[in-house]
Amino acid sequence: MAESLSYDRTGEMMSELFRRGAIALLTVLVLLSLYSAPAAAQRGIGGTIVVEEGETVSEVSAVGGAIVVHGTVTGDVSGAAGNVLITGTVDGDVSVATGNMRISGDVGGGVSAGAGSVSLEEGATVGGSFDVGAGDVRIDGSIGGDARVGAETIQLGERASIAGSLTYDGRLEGNRDAVAGDIVRDSSLGPTTADGFQSTISSVVSVYAFVANLLLGIVLLALFPRFSEGVADRVRTDPVKTGLAGFGLLILVPLLLVALLITIIGIPIALVGLLAFGFVAWIGIVYGRFALGMWLLSIASYEGAAHNWIGLLLGLFLSAVLSAIPILGGLLNFALFVLGVGALALGLYHRRGAPGVPRSTTVRTDDG
Repeated sequence: MAESLSYDRTGEMMSELFRRGAIALLTVLVLLSLYSAPAAAQRGIGGTIVVEEGETVSEVSAVGGAIVVHGTVTGDVSGAAGNVLITGTVDGDVSVATGNMRISGDVGGGVSAGAGSVSLEEGATVGGSFDVGAGDVRIDGSIGGDARVGAETIQLGERASIAGSLTYDGRLEGNRDAVAGDIVRDSSLGPTTADGFQSTISSVVSVYAFVANLLLGIVLLALFPRFSEGVADRVRTDPVKTGLAGFGLLILVPLLLVALLITIIGIPIALVGLLAFGFVAWIGIVYGRFALGMWLLSIASYEGAAHNWIGLLLGLFLSAVLSAIPILGGLLNFALFVLGVGALALGLYHRRGAPGVPRSTTVRTDDG
């Protein structure tokens, strides 16, 4: 009987490990599809998306720190990024929301952008229209179609060339002879264009953040269902202790990392610690929203088979709604973040068990 129990227990453990391994593998594949770029196209979230010199891809679509094209894109370039640099060739259109955009290469289609600053450098070409809302715009290259520009300052260089007409709003300076067609001022262009692209940036980032948080939540609930439920319960039953633990960690850990950065030996440890803390913070964000959803389900006395998944979706959705509320929404989401980090930390601490006290294992048999 003992051997049978041992065999059954080993089989259950192997089955559980296989299930979790399969889920982990599937998760890795999903995340790789988001963060990496296949040869046919460059897509990603976060970091820098680069098309190297001599490389050819079909399109670039990304939300991240930067989009850089040194090679050739046979299709379109689109996304939201801190910086956009095009020194190579884009056969299609460029549609981006960015802090700074600089084009010194060739764009076969049109350019549509909302940015802090835009520069079309000497020798650069845009085959189609040029529709830009920005703080400052400088045009030294060639535009094959019409240009619509709303900016505080619009500078036309001596080598600039606009084959169509120029519709603008702002202070127009420089070589007006560069415009082959009409020059028309439209006071509605500046603020309307800029606000529209700001709205686009906000919407795109919000959608990607929701999807990323949802994926991480699915991973956490699939791999650690009981632990995740315990985190949500801890937030509901003891929010004060949980909040204090989270707040303390958010203060002490950064201080410790800064202290490590002061010493040469501690720099690599601090960098690794920073990455680890960032990931833990992300988990805390998701767990905080999950706890909100589970708390609301407990009030409604809902205990269906899929209550964990419903709680996750409900919490993420309500957090997105809160984000639209000025000031108060940000404060409430920060409170959820602090509670999530605190509940995660306390859960990991209690999971270790009390020091010096071994864990007991109880084996229950049907024959007593």
